[in-house]
Amino acid sequence: MLELIIFAGLAAIVLYQLYTVLGRRVGRQPEDRPAAEVAGPAARPLDRMAEPADDGVELTGLAAVKAQDPSFDMNRFLGGAKSAYEMVVKAFADGDKKTLGNLLAPQVLESFEAAIDQRAAEGRTETVEFLHAPRADVEKAEVVSGDLARLTVRFLAEFRSRSRGPEGEAVDDRRTAELWTFERRLKSRDPNWTLVHVDAAEA
Repeated sequence: MLELIIFAGLAAIVLYQLYTVLGRRVGRQPEDRPAAEVAGPAARPLDRMAEPADDGVELTGLAAVKAQDPSFDMNRFLGGAKSAYEMVVKAFADGDKKTLGNLLAPQVLESFEAAIDQRAAEGRTETVEFLHAPRADVEKAEVVSGDLARLTVRFLAEFRSRSRGPEGEAVDDRRTAELWTFERRLKSRDPNWTLVHVDAAEA
């Protein structure tokens, strides 16, 4: 069973990025900023998962995560992250507050509901259909403050957006590239990861 990733933290940033997800066409548009202005760090090889280290040698990256939590499963983590990513984007577009309520922390949910209500008041609706399963790759892994694991995941997604409003209906194929950073205390019995930051990335 995939881990449920409970979202908390920077509500305004996450909300802004979801607006970006729903408003970006496939391919660069004339008004797009140059890639250098929005690009995240280039993908880099991660440290090897977990090789025995001599006493006194500091472990880094995924090896440090595995050292403190041997049960950590990368495939399971990425599976949960992709499922949550897809559900949040679709539920936000559909105005599905019930689903969002199962995925978002209360303080984040409040911001999402306000945006959904505003969109409804303007007479607008939006639905999305993912054209492919989102791609997720761990771009950075580290352990800070003793046992705080921090993993940055790069998501690539393409979907078809159908929007309706007072001016009519529009259908667009769109894509997004984002960096989502998750944190979890490795010594905690709680297996859930918390979303703490979202950045734009190069598609």
